[in-house]
Amino acid sequence: MKKSKNSKSHYRTWVEISSKAARRDYETFRKLIGPKVKIWSVVKSNAYGHGLMAFSKVMADTGTDGFCVDSVVEGLRLRKEGIKKPILVLGPTLGNRLGEAAVNDITISISNFDALKALAKIKTPPEFHVKIDTGMHRQGFYLNDLPRAIKFLKNRNHNLKPALEGIYTHFASAKDINYPTFTDGQFVKFQKAVKLFERAGFKNLVRHCAATGAALINKKYHLDAVRLGIGLYGLWPSRELEVQLASRIHLQPVLSWRAVISEIKNLKVEDYVGYDLVERASRDTKMAVIPIGYWHGYPRSLSSIGEVIVNGRRSKVLGRVSMDLLTVDVGGIRCKVGDAATLIGRDGGAEISASEIAQKSGTTHYEFLTRLNPLMERIVTG
Repeated sequence: MKKSKNSKSHYRTWVEISSKAARRDYETFRKLIGPKVKIWSVVKSNAYGHGLMAFSKVMADTGTDGFCVDSVVEGLRLRKEGIKKPILVLGPTLGNRLGEAAVNDITISISNFDALKALAKIKTPPEFHVKIDTGMHRQGFYLNDLPRAIKFLKNRNHNLKPALEGIYTHFASAKDINYPTFTDGQFVKFQKAVKLFERAGFKNLVRHCAATGAALINKKYHLDAVRLGIGLYGLWPSRELEVQLASRIHLQPVLSWRAVISEIKNLKVEDYVGYDLVERASRDTKMAVIPIGYWHGYPRSLSSIGEVIVNGRRSKVLGRVSMDLLTVDVGGIRCKVGDAATLIGRDGGAEISASEIAQKSGTTHYEFLTRLNPLMERIVTG
C-alpha cells in the first residue's frame, strides 16, 4: 500500500481506495446499527478486491470492532502488519493451522464434527465460534446435530468449553425487505440453536447472523455483532435493497480503478481491431491502447461492449479484450499518452460503477471486484 499524489508517474495501472468514502460508509452503518452492536469488517478475499491491508488499515483507524477473514493465512497477515483487533476466520481451518491460530489470537469457525475432533487434539485450542446451518446448506451443524456436538464440547477429557466464544449462522437470501420469509425461518432456527447452548450451560456466547443485507433489512437480526462486507465498500448487496433504501441510506463506492494510455494511433474505416478480427472500424477514428486485460481482472466478455472513461468522456472497447491489453475508441476525445483512463469510478461528470461492469459481463459486482488482480497496487487516497 502506497500513497501518491501523482499515481500516473509510478504505475501503468492502479486501484485507488478512498479512505474518505470508507469512513463515511462505516459511519452510515454505525448510525444505523447503533453503539451497542459490534461491527466486524469482512475483509476476506483480499478485502473483496480492495486490498487486504490497504482497506483493513483504514477500517482499523476508523474504529471497527474486529475483522472477518476467510483463512488463518489472511489473519496472520493482519497480525504481521500490526492489526490487534479481534479476527474471526469464516472459512475452514486445517489442523496444521490450529496452533498458529491460538498463538496469534485468531478465532476460528467450527462447522462440523471432523473439525471439532481435530480441535480437541490441541492442548491449548484457539478460541472458536460454532457455525449453524439454518438453511444455507453450506458450512455448519444442523439443529439435530447440536445435542451430540454440545455433549462433545462438555467432555472433560479436552479443553474446548472455555474456548467457545460465539455462535453464528449465515442467511441465504437476505436481499429484499418485501420477502423476509426464508430469512425469518433461518432466524427462528438460529434462536433455537442458541437456546440449546444456553440450556447446556454455555452462557454469554457472542451471537451473530447478519451480513450487510440482513443488517439493512431489520434490526432484530443485529444481535451482538454484524458482519459487514459489501456495504462497507460502498456497494449494495442487491438491486432490490438499493431501490428500497437508497433514498435514505447513502453509500459511496470506495474503489476506483485506473490505467494510463500507453499508445494512441489512427484507424481507418474497415480496419480490423484485435484478435480474431471480431470488430472492424465503422469510420475513420482514433484508438488508444491501455495496458490492462483479463489477467488484471477486466473480463474478456466485455470485448466490443465495455466502456472506459477518458478525460470525462466514455470510450468504447474495440475488439477482443486481450490478456494484457485493451483498445478503446477515442475518436473526438482530446487525450495523449500518459493520460489516465478510468475503468471503475468517476472522472469529471462520467462514472462507471462495478455493478454496471458486472451486469454487462454477466456476473455480480462481488465476483468482478474479488477478481481484480491482487498484484495491482492499491493506493489509499484521502
